[in-house]
Amino acid sequence: MNPLLVIAQNAAQRAEWWPDSWFGRSWVLFGFAAQAVFTARFLVQWIASEKRGKSHVPVAFWYLSLVGAAMLFTYAAFWKHDPVVSVGQATGGFIYVRNLMLLQKERRRSADKQ
Repeated sequence: MNPLLVIAQNAAQRAEWWPDSWFGRSWVLFGFAAQAVFTARFLVQWIASEKRGKSHVPVAFWYLSLVGAAMLFTYAAFWKHDPVVSVGQATGGFIYVRNLMLLQKERRRSADKQ
């Protein structure tokens, strides 16, 4: 099949809610999975807070944030070609990495004190 035709068909499918091709449907399913991972972070945070009886952000929240943001960035940039979502998710990714770095630094300090 002509590569230009494939590109044109994929561009048309990006506007469809449920594309006709398995390739397009795979991207939509990937996007839903990405959103599920990103949403799971709030469930993890909520459960952790309920167990402690106060607001608490577990490390898993930041890992789920990072993975979800990376997946949503991939979906937005490569399938939807959406610069707004792409920039938003990329920016958030830096914040999630920085929080993980700060937590690692805190762990090292605690280990050194013992």
